[in-house]
Amino acid sequence: MPVKKYNPITPGTRFRVGNDYSALTTSKPEKSLLAPMKRSGGRNATGRMTQRYIGGGHKRRYRIIDFKRDREGFEATVSTIEYDPNRSAYIALTQFEDGEKRYIIAPDGINVGDKLNSGKGAEPNVGNSLYLSDIPLGSVIHAIELKPGKGAALARSAGTYGTLMGREGKYASVRLPSGEVRRILLTCKATIGSTSNPDHSLQVLGKAGRKRWLGKRPHTRGVAMNPVDHPMGGGEGKASGGHPRSRTGIMAKGQKTRKLRKYSNKMIISKRKSKSKK
Repeated sequence: MPVKKYNPITPGTRFRVGNDYSALTTSKPEKSLLAPMKRSGGRNATGRMTQRYIGGGHKRRYRIIDFKRDREGFEATVSTIEYDPNRSAYIALTQFEDGEKRYIIAPDGINVGDKLNSGKGAEPNVGNSLYLSDIPLGSVIHAIELKPGKGAALARSAGTYGTLMGREGKYASVRLPSGEVRRILLTCKATIGSTSNPDHSLQVLGKAGRKRWLGKRPHTRGVAMNPVDHPMGGGEGKASGGHPRSRTGIMAKGQKTRKLRKYSNKMIISKRKSKSKK
């Protein structure tokens, strides 16, 4: 799924780098698996703006995704691979022998006509959903559950994957996309392979209007504000603004925000890799 560079026939296409969507097989979603999506525009129930820089954007409908993969022992066939405006990865429409259709997050390398299974007895092939107790060590996995039966929670965005490192007792050790190594119950499920659309991060929007189509309004930098409006505002000329922080004063870089006594700390074997500080 490579990206393509557009010819500069307009100012908006001069720097644009977009996906060629060669992996997609249809542009029309399955109507029975669509749900309405309501936009808030950053406003709460009383109509007050509680989140800035949100508004507009193209109308969307939610695609109901099967994150649980709970139809065990039934084979499903991949019918289409589609674009989902609500996530960075592609989705695949699967159909069971009895006619039921379900959307799943499309793994990288899956094709129309492939057969997928889930649960006990399924082969560790790309797209199959297995329990962590049945997946071979060293396998690349995505759509990983954190709690048994709750549905996939980790490694769901485009091009992400985890690695099954080992098993000890009732837990499996999984390296997550962030670099964190975490213990997860063996009764949780995961899907073999990595997620589709790995070139998503290489895209360049090319113009401000394309950002507006995504529902994002212009963002004002804190250093460009006055001191009454932002902790980083004020100063003569182009002042740096001090240590990066949010509008409410929460440090943006360097300060740990994770709770010291968070209940899941005991599940973390090694923390995620932090960026080196010069």
